[in-house]
Amino acid sequence: MLIQMIIGAVLIALTVIIHAVVLDKLIKFLGHSHHAMFKQFKLNWRMVTLMVTVLGVFSAHILQIWLWALFYLGVGASLNLEEALYYSTSTFTTVGFGDVLLSDEWRLLGAFQSANGFILFGWSTAFIFEVMSKLYQRDNISRQGKN
Repeated sequence: MLIQMIIGAVLIALTVIIHAVVLDKLIKFLGHSHHAMFKQFKLNWRMVTLMVTVLGVFSAHILQIWLWALFYLGVGASLNLEEALYYSTSTFTTVGFGDVLLSDEWRLLGAFQSANGFILFGWSTAFIFEVMSKLYQRDNISRQGKN
């Protein structure tokens, strides 16, 4: 059990690093490309910015799910890659269908992965909301300045 807890903590730390790096790169990209998106997409620039944001955040989750799946595959907790990805995705998203299970030796990690996904999805929601807030805050400030 202690081994599972240590491995779970390491995997959680790695997913937090992935998330922090992706969100950091994403916010820098959005900051640098703000004017270009406005020029390129005119009236739809907010929608495009939000699409880039959501897809960027989603890519972080995909990497994290793959990390857990590859671990399950590597230790033999899953029979094949498809099963490992399926289990990892349903667990990380906290859906947890229960039709694919880990062996008793590794099942505690499923609980760690669920908690990990729950926290990271919350972080992602806060990030997307903050980007959305900034997009509309800028517009409201510019409208107030014109009045």
